[in-house]
Amino acid sequence: MISRYLRLQERGILSINRRNADFVSRYNARRLFPLVDDKLKTKRLAIDAGIAVPELYEIIETEYQIKQIDKLLKPYKDFVIKPAHGAGGDGIIVIADKVFDQYREINGKLNTSYDISYHLSRLLSGAYSLGGHSDYAIIEHRVVVDSVFKAVSYEGIPDIRVITLLGYPAMAMVRLPTRLSGGKANLHQGAIGVGVDLATGKTLGGVFHNDVIAYHPDTLASIVNITVPYWDTILNLAARCYELTGLGYLGVDIVLDEKEGPLMLELNARPGLNIQIANREGALLRYRAIEEQAARGMESVAARVAFSQAMFGRS
Repeated sequence: MISRYLRLQERGILSINRRNADFVSRYNARRLFPLVDDKLKTKRLAIDAGIAVPELYEIIETEYQIKQIDKLLKPYKDFVIKPAHGAGGDGIIVIADKVFDQYREINGKLNTSYDISYHLSRLLSGAYSLGGHSDYAIIEHRVVVDSVFKAVSYEGIPDIRVITLLGYPAMAMVRLPTRLSGGKANLHQGAIGVGVDLATGKTLGGVFHNDVIAYHPDTLASIVNITVPYWDTILNLAARCYELTGLGYLGVDIVLDEKEGPLMLELNARPGLNIQIANREGALLRYRAIEEQAARGMESVAARVAFSQAMFGRS
């Protein structure tokens, strides 16, 4: 057991205890957590900073609004419902179309007005929120997947997770929905994590339930050597979130809309560790290199991105 631990240390594998002690606690002041734990606060911060996000349609805060739900949703053919304080993709419903008087989810499931109202009532009561506290619902633009990911995504929308430290991109992966994940891009629900070369934006290979894979289990399409569009824009967007929130250790989730391009979806002050498996590399050595560089003095967003691409690129 000790020898295994030492081998992991030598490879720079970051453990959850070290993540919490050395990075979350050190660089993320707890008073700033509400800026990322509340999706609406995050969205408004981004809008004020000129960072593109999915358009906000409605905010549902009361049972009275739920009684008027058909009227509120009438202008929108497709949309996403999500809890403002949710985590892990729970409580999110993606409506792709209206079929007569019913709402069709992206997986084909039809919902009546009663179904939508019942879901919203549970959401407001805190069924999907962190800590089970009362919540409110955000209804926003449904992202339509960029064509580059259509062959390697099952039903849902993939996203790009970029972990930043002190405003420097440190590691990235694409999260691809699967049948098992129910079309959601959450690894703990069964999505695939695919490592990305920071220098080129090319995918390196994936992890599915801690198994190394090269093909999507549902579509059988290769997940290796896909070039993520707008890669420099994505890294710059992620790096800007340091100034946006003041949080030094962040997971930045970005989606690619076929018309709008990169959109910042949400931020996470406690990003998970599976990104290391997806990249076949420990994060700790990268984090220490960033800390050493940052100690020399604050750099511009462009300079931070350039450093990370030069330092951590695989090509």
